[in-house]
Amino acid sequence: MELTVEGPNPGEFRWTILVDEASSDLADELSRMLDRHPDGAVQLWIREVDDESDGVARRAGFVAYRDLWQLRCPLPNDPSGLATRAFTEADLDDFVRVNNRAFHWHPEQGGLTADAVRATMTEAWFDADGFRLLHDADDQLIGFCWTKIHADHDPPLGEIYVIAIDPDQHGRGLGKPMTLAGLEWLSAQGLEHGMLYVESDNDPANATYASLGFTRHHTDRAYRLDRPGS
Repeated sequence: MELTVEGPNPGEFRWTILVDEASSDLADELSRMLDRHPDGAVQLWIREVDDESDGVARRAGFVAYRDLWQLRCPLPNDPSGLATRAFTEADLDDFVRVNNRAFHWHPEQGGLTADAVRATMTEAWFDADGFRLLHDADDQLIGFCWTKIHADHDPPLGEIYVIAIDPDQHGRGLGKPMTLAGLEWLSAQGLEHGMLYVESDNDPANATYASLGFTRHHTDRAYRLDRPGS
């Protein structure tokens, strides 16, 4: 079992516990972690949650509040029909603006800064060519599909890392072809499977992904535990 703790953190949760792989020792490990960090609200994430690990979390007093689905699909998929281009650093401010308009509600992706993007650009997996941008006739950014290749996965797995359409462009049916543009690029790299994460209650996005052949691979579940000092 891999269990790590992040904190102390500012904001809603003082501590975040990450369980990458649950085992029969989960109850004891959680108890030890909570004893070591007795103050403040705790967020618990269990990757690939199952009935057993869910029961352990609930018996420890945690309350589930968020499900994140990992979806996968075979590649290649259908052609996108969109003329996209690769990201350049000159696009950074436009990307941040559209991202924050599209994800103003999102707990992680909302409030993105240019410095945070620059930090991600230094990661070994970053490939500007796999960061596909869509512009209108006036060269205004109206959508993007940022992809990520998990080269250490066996076999390698291509992820739709972040995808969005500017809210002013909603209703034009761009979400589906924008997703296909990312899958198109991943397929061109020789990958045979695409993957993405989506909120379980994002019904419009899930309907789009189902129409593209995505199916649920597993669920990552977040829990909260409010304690004195929260």
